[in-house]
Amino acid sequence: MGTTRLETVPEPKYWHLKTVLSDALDSEFAVGEILPNERELAARFGVARATLRQALEQLELEGRLQRRRGVGTTVAPPRVGVGVGPEGGPYVWPGAPGDAWHTEDHEETVPPAPVARLLDTGGDAVHALRRSRTTSGQPVATEVLYIPAHVVCPPPAEQDGHSATGAARARAVLRELHRMPLAGQDRTVELGSARAEDARRLDRLPGAPVLVVTTRYLIDSGTSAVAVSTFRADTCRLSFSDSDAAPLLAG
Repeated sequence: MGTTRLETVPEPKYWHLKTVLSDALDSEFAVGEILPNERELAARFGVARATLRQALEQLELEGRLQRRRGVGTTVAPPRVGVGVGPEGGPYVWPGAPGDAWHTEDHEETVPPAPVARLLDTGGDAVHALRRSRTTSGQPVATEVLYIPAHVVCPPPAEQDGHSATGAARARAVLRELHRMPLAGQDRTVELGSARAEDARRLDRLPGAPVLVVTTRYLIDSGTSAVAVSTFRADTCRLSFSDSDAAPLLAG
């Protein structure tokens, strides 16, 4: 193919180049294939390497490319379909049968101010359950489930004379939560940036784009729990239906 010149394009060069590169990814490259180096790509499209880097960074943020140390820049696989809607009924508690999340840890802590307002706990400590989700062995989401202490009794600090692990205490909290009738739930989705801890768990850099899903679980007397779930925005496509999510090509 010939060199593509961009000098007369009115929009930012890197943005137009991103579109041109995206078309090339669809027509010329296979998933996992390594792209030519920056010098070759810059020469082909007639742009400065700084412009090329901006376009490549944008495509990486959109999940079209992956940069791997010691390998180079490769074409990313299709986005993973991740079902967010309830399974097994219109409303289900976290940790119910069919739940795709893995419960990892428990602590008692004061929740972030937005969560405290939803739970109406003021400055009181709550149960905070750390959970994670993987697809094909890769981390795709991390979650903290906040439950007020007055909603469920604290799990025993010891079981059979031995200290309970964080995961065991978390499961005990969930068992107590499941005893309550769930009246409903609602969700909101926002685009956010990965905090340091979430980035570490998701194998991303701090500040990477993420999708933050906040779920409020309701009982007759009000909000009983709030889950803040952080999904990788570069590899996930969220589905809120009851059916399985279908894969979608990134971009």
